[in-house]
Amino acid sequence: MAFTGNYSCNTLRTGLIAGTLKFATDTFRLALYTNSATLNQLTAAYTLDGETSGGNYVAGGQVVVATVNTALSSNSSTIYVSFSSPAWTGAITARGALIYDVTTGAAVCVLDFGNNVTSTSTFTVTMPANTSTAALIRLV
Repeated sequence: MAFTGNYSCNTLRTGLIAGTLKFATDTFRLALYTNSATLNQLTAAYTLDGETSGGNYVAGGQVVVATVNTALSSNSSTIYVSFSSPAWTGAITARGALIYDVTTGAAVCVLDFGNNVTSTSTFTVTMPANTSTAALIRLV
């Protein structure tokens, strides 16, 4: 099944409510996937199914550092989480990615690149800016 969009996973929402996802202390990874992967909001955990290979990419992906920030104003507040941008070398093709919590095993979000992305030198997943209006996860 093809990628169908970007998703925050249900396990992200339940993990936030239950207090089991701890962005300030848990370890997170970003895994790359081909278009044969079936990832969506129902994805509950990391899976090998459809994971990409090539270059110096290894199964499970790469650690990404989560940074938690708060933006306060007189009439609102936003808590936001940004992640570091991982990179691999060599020939790699991927259609999307999954960020997951290594500590709990919970899937956080699915990233759809929009089409296959191929690199023959350095494959970098560039994360959005670390701001209250652009970060990957924002709670308003």
